[in-house]
Amino acid sequence: MTSHQLLSAAVVHLRAGGLFIYPTETAYAIGCDATNVTAVQAIFRLKGRERGKPLPLIVASRAMAERYARFTPLARRLAARYWPGPLTIVLASRFSPPLPEGEREGVGMLAPGVVASNGTIALRVSSHPVARALSRRLGRPIVSTSANRSGEPPCYSARCALRSLRGGVFAIDTGPLPHRRPSTIVDARSDRPHIHRIGQIQIAI
Repeated sequence: MTSHQLLSAAVVHLRAGGLFIYPTETAYAIGCDATNVTAVQAIFRLKGRERGKPLPLIVASRAMAERYARFTPLARRLAARYWPGPLTIVLASRFSPPLPEGEREGVGMLAPGVVASNGTIALRVSSHPVARALSRRLGRPIVSTSANRSGEPPCYSARCALRSLRGGVFAIDTGPLPHRRPSTIVDARSDRPHIHRIGQIQIAI
């Protein structure tokens, strides 16, 4: 398959509610359509992840991010400086609180499993072309959580991810990735950044 054909097949898989392993600028991730409730629940089961820990997202652009999150002046400055790149920004969701599955309206509502109990979502524009292209072609955010069982180390190859998750998942294998730190996570809902995790990026405002 060419890269175009592979991405097209991955998006078809996503639209059908499938899960997939894909490369990012940090490590291999497992994801799905972030608006698909069933697919998001399947990622929690596959990873053995606590339900109270919402899943972070990758979006194709800041314009897409602003359709789902309420951007503050601080968030806009951070995005302008560090996106695309390994900076995950926590913001209030525009669809908060998430509606129960049977009451969800319209296209594009985020699944409850990606929205925290306080109504926030965590998202970034990846600097990896594959991750960004998947979101762009899907036209919606994709889940981006490390492709490993909870408690295990991150995977820097598709083979490692498939082994950790016991296989049976669609994978885009672009070869081994450099061993890098995870994304920095910053809450940007106020006028001062609150760092949740220090990763590749050192925040300087």
